[in-house]
Amino acid sequence: AQLVESGGGVVRPGDSLKLSCTASGSTFGIFFMGWYRQRPGNQRELVATSKHGETDVYADSVKGRFTISGDNDKSTTYLQMNNLKPEDTAVYLCTITSWAPETNWGRGIQVTVSS
Repeated sequence: AQLVESGGGVVRPGDSLKLSCTASGSTFGIFFMGWYRQRPGNQRELVATSKHGETDVYADSVKGRFTISGDNDKSTTYLQMNNLKPEDTAVYLCTITSWAPETNWGRGIQVTVSS
């Protein structure tokens, strides 16, 4: 399945964005979904993950501000980002593991937080 991200853009500090990531051609449902980000000059880091039957995991830097969710019927995962900060500026990548199991990654989407 191919993953396509959307919802990125340029916003001001304190604004919100909701990223979406949809798996095309997948009919097996979501077992695991995750969002990662790569800031300039930094390694890829975990933002949030959600695994079926387990508690969601968040990076300390986004706890209380970001929420991961998913829609099995649409094979889509979302990342709601509130109270965005300049340090949230990064390329955000999604990953979905289906029940097949099959793991796929999106190409990434830019989020820029700047005043």
